[in-house]
Amino acid sequence: MYSQSLVNTIEPIKLTTINRMNRGKKWEYGYNKEHDLIVLSRNGQIGEIIEIQNLIIALPKPPKKIYKNPKNKWVKLEKPKDLDIIKNIFDWRSYPENNKEKWYDYIDEEFKRREEGFWFMNNGKPTWITGTHYMYLQWSKIDVGAPDFREANRLFYIFWEACKADKRCYGMCYLKNRRSGFSFMSSAETVNLATISSDSRYGILSKTGADAKKMFTDKVVPISVNYPFFFKPIQDGMDRPKSELAYRVPASKFTRKKITANEKQEDLVGLDTTIDWKNTGDNSYDGEKLQLLVHDESGKWERPDNILNNWRVTKTCLRLGSRIVGKCMMGSTSNALDKGGGNFKKLYNASDVTKRNRNGQTKSGLYSLFIPMEWNYEGFIDEYGVPVFTTPDTDVFAPDGELIDVGVIDNWQNEADGLKDDQDALNEFYRQFPRTTEHAFRDETKNSIFNLVKIYEQIDYNEEMSRTLGITQGNFQWVNGVKDSQVIFYPDPKGRFKVSWVPKSELQNRVILKNGVRYPGNEHMGAFGCDSYDISGTVDGEGSKGALHGLTRFSMEDAPANSFFLEYLSRPPTAEIFFEDVLMALVFYGMPILAENNKPRLLYYLRRRGYRGFSMNRPDKVWNKLSVAEKEIGGIPNSSEDIKQAHAAAIEMYIQSHVGHLGDGNYGNIYFNRTLNDWAKFDITKRTKFDASISSGLAIMGCNRHLYTPSAIVEKQKINLNFAKYSNKGNMSQLIKKQND
Repeated sequence: MYSQSLVNTIEPIKLTTINRMNRGKKWEYGYNKEHDLIVLSRNGQIGEIIEIQNLIIALPKPPKKIYKNPKNKWVKLEKPKDLDIIKNIFDWRSYPENNKEKWYDYIDEEFKRREEGFWFMNNGKPTWITGTHYMYLQWSKIDVGAPDFREANRLFYIFWEACKADKRCYGMCYLKNRRSGFSFMSSAETVNLATISSDSRYGILSKTGADAKKMFTDKVVPISVNYPFFFKPIQDGMDRPKSELAYRVPASKFTRKKITANEKQEDLVGLDTTIDWKNTGDNSYDGEKLQLLVHDESGKWERPDNILNNWRVTKTCLRLGSRIVGKCMMGSTSNALDKGGGNFKKLYNASDVTKRNRNGQTKSGLYSLFIPMEWNYEGFIDEYGVPVFTTPDTDVFAPDGELIDVGVIDNWQNEADGLKDDQDALNEFYRQFPRTTEHAFRDETKNSIFNLVKIYEQIDYNEEMSRTLGITQGNFQWVNGVKDSQVIFYPDPKGRFKVSWVPKSELQNRVILKNGVRYPGNEHMGAFGCDSYDISGTVDGEGSKGALHGLTRFSMEDAPANSFFLEYLSRPPTAEIFFEDVLMALVFYGMPILAENNKPRLLYYLRRRGYRGFSMNRPDKVWNKLSVAEKEIGGIPNSSEDIKQAHAAAIEMYIQSHVGHLGDGNYGNIYFNRTLNDWAKFDITKRTKFDASISSGLAIMGCNRHLYTPSAIVEKQKINLNFAKYSNKGNMSQLIKKQND
C-alpha cells in the first residue's frame, strides 16, 4: 500500500504553548529560533505545523469565515467586468467617481490576499495557499489559460514562502519532474515580486541564453501584461519587450488616497525595477545586486558552463555582507551525470536542511526540495487538485471531467516495466519522471562495466523498502572509554557508520590473543574491506573519504550469508579518528580486514596497537613470496594490473549472484545505495575516485580469499627405478649387466 512521505503534520510544540502565544498574537513571520521552525503567519497566530523535506513550517491559523465556492473546490474568482476596461491607473482616474466607491474594498481585499494568502474550502477541507500561489492561480496567464489548483503546487509554494521567510536561506534548489509547471510558477513569482519593489533587479538564467530569453518573452512578459491595473506599474519602453522589462511606478498597496490622487503621468517618480535575462555562463550577473534570481533547467548546464561555478558567483549578488537581501528560485530535472546532472546533484546534496554550519546555513545556502512525480503527473490529478496515487475504488474525475480509473503508481510502474530491456531508455524515463532522488540522478549505462539492470533493481528495492530494511546509523565506542577492552555500538542519527546487522552478544568482541598478538575470533563469518587515507587535512577541504565495508560469508552461525552489513564512507577531522573507527568495528565483529597497503598508516596503526592478526595478507601470494613490508603489516597493493582485474571481477561476480532480483520475489540484501551508486559509476581506469567500490571489492575478495590462493607448483624430477633388464635369447633369460658393473 502506497504511503506518501513528502509532507507530514507534526506536533513539535505543546498545544498549550501555541494557544498562549496565539492569544497574544506573538508569533512573528520568519524563522523562530526558540522553537526551530519557520512561521508563515502574518497575523501573529499559527495553526497546523507541517514538515516538508525536514523543514518545519507553521501555517496560519484558519479564520472563522472561509471562502467556499458552490463547487466546493478552487475556481478562479471572476474579475468584475466593469474593471476590464481599465488598463492602468490613468484609466482609473477618468472612471466616473460615483462608480469607483464600490471597488475600493475589492481592491483592498486583493492586496490582502496577495500579502497574507487565501483560505478556501476544498472538498470540505479548509485549505490555505500563500499569497504568491494566489497570484499565480488568480492573476497569472499561462499557456493553457488559467492554471489549475494542484496540491503539489500548494506544497511547493509553501516551501518557497518558508525559504523567503527564513533569513538564513538563499532560496530553493528544486529537483522536479518534467512538466511540473516550474517555469510558469517561477515566472509568476518574478512578476509578483517585481511589481511591488523599487530599485530592484530580477534576473533569469536557463541552460542556454536562448532558453532564458524564451522564458522571458513567452512567460514573464505575458503574465505582466495581463495583471489588473491595480497591481501593474506603468511600464517603460515596448509593450512586449525582448530583453528587459522596466517598471516606472510602484504598485504599492492602493489606498483611497493613492487612488484618488491627481498625479499626472509626467510627475510620477521612476520605480527603477527591471526584469531581464542573461546568457548562460559562470559569470552571469557577476557583481550585480539581485532581489530574485530564477535558475531554470539548472541540472542541464553542459560543459564548459558549470552550475556550481555560477552559483558561487551569483550567490554574492544576493547578499550584503552577512545579510541575505535576495533569493534564488532554482529548479530542474537532471541530465545524465556527465551532461550537467553531476554538478546539479552536488548542489542539491549541498542544500540539505539537516546539514547546517554554525550560522544555521546549508553548505550551498539553498534549501533542497524534491516532489516525487506521483504528486504532479498530468492526467492523474483529481478535480480537487489531489493526486490519485492508487487505483480508486469509486469514480474519480480529473478537472476536465475525464474519468481516472487507474492510480499513478500503477501507471508509472507499467511504463517502467515496458522499458526493462532498454536500460538507457529506462534511466531517461526515471530522470524525467522520478519517484525518488535516486531515479532523478540515474546515469547513462554506456560506461558501466557492471550489470546496471541488477544494480538499479536493488536500488529501487531499497528505496521502496527503506522503512523496513532496518538500517541503523551510529558509531562504535570502547566501553567506558577504555581502549582494547569491549566495543559497543550505539545509534546516532549523525553517526559515521550504517549497519544492517549486528551479531548476537555472544559473538560480539570475539578476539583471540596469541603470543601478544590479537586475532579475529569470527574469521569464519566474514571480512572487512577498506580504502584508507593517510593525510588528515586537504587543500580544498574535501579529499577522498575513508571507506570501510563489512561482508558476511556462508557459515553455520546465526548470520545472513553473503550480506553487506556495514558501510562507512566518511572523512573525520583526523586520520587517527578514522583508524580508531576501523579498529573498533573489527573488534566488535571479530572479523579480519583486507586493506590496500599503498596507504599504509592504517595497517601500521593496527600493528602498533597489537592487532596485526586482524590484517589479512594478500591472498594471491604464499608467505615466502611476500615482501618484507607485506610480512610486517599485511595488506594488498593497488598497483598490480592482476589485482585490479581480480578486484573488478569480484564485484562483478557478487552483483551477478547477490544483487537485484534473485527470483521468487526475493532481492539481494545489500541495502547501501551509496555503494550501489558507486558501483554503477565505477571506472577501472580511474579507481581512486571510487572509495566505496574499492572498499567493498576488497571485502568480497577477503571473504573469497581461497579463490586467489596460488596453487603449489611441484617440480617434476626424473625417477630412476633401476629395473633389472634381461636378455631372452636362448632357453634361459640372462641378466644384462651394466658396463660399470
